[in-house]
Amino acid sequence: MRRGTVSRITNETQIELSLCLDGKGKASINTGIGFLDHMLTLWTVHGFFDLELEARGDLDVDSHHTVEDVGICLGQGIREALEDYKGIKRYGSSRVPMEETVAQVDLDLCRRPFLVFSVPFNSPLIGRFETELVEEFLRALAVNSGMTLHVNVPYGKNNHHMAEAVFKALGRACSEACAIDPRVDGVLSSKGSL
Repeated sequence: MRRGTVSRITNETQIELSLCLDGKGKASINTGIGFLDHMLTLWTVHGFFDLELEARGDLDVDSHHTVEDVGICLGQGIREALEDYKGIKRYGSSRVPMEETVAQVDLDLCRRPFLVFSVPFNSPLIGRFETELVEEFLRALAVNSGMTLHVNVPYGKNNHHMAEAVFKALGRACSEACAIDPRVDGVLSSKGSL
């Protein structure tokens, strides 16, 4: 079982995270931000990961620090669970519809972090959650996991649906990229190294 455990304590947040890549889709998540909990639960369930996460942050300021730091910790958890990245498929892609919208997520677990984010949110808020924080979370995740991540939503009207499709697709793409392929000897690279 490939696992990552992360503890992060700053003046802004206190986070404890435990991730199992070879899970069953079990989520125990409490960040104090209901919408983020919902999105991370979708990621966990649709990726068949197991995720335990407790976060306390300076929500009296706003949600930014908590959302970003959770992304940092999840990225670090993925990186720790992958260890040397040996044997994994490395690439993952998923296209997920959600009513009037569809999200496409493509990623490469290559230790070269990069984010391309193209989501046509049409409002600054989803409930009380700032839509710009979706991109902040994904950037923190990509940088700290060493992931090249492309997130594209070509059309959509409902911001909740667009975000939900993104996190479902992200879970499925992560699951595919993290999967062990018995044909891979070492790491999947013509260089022999990532």
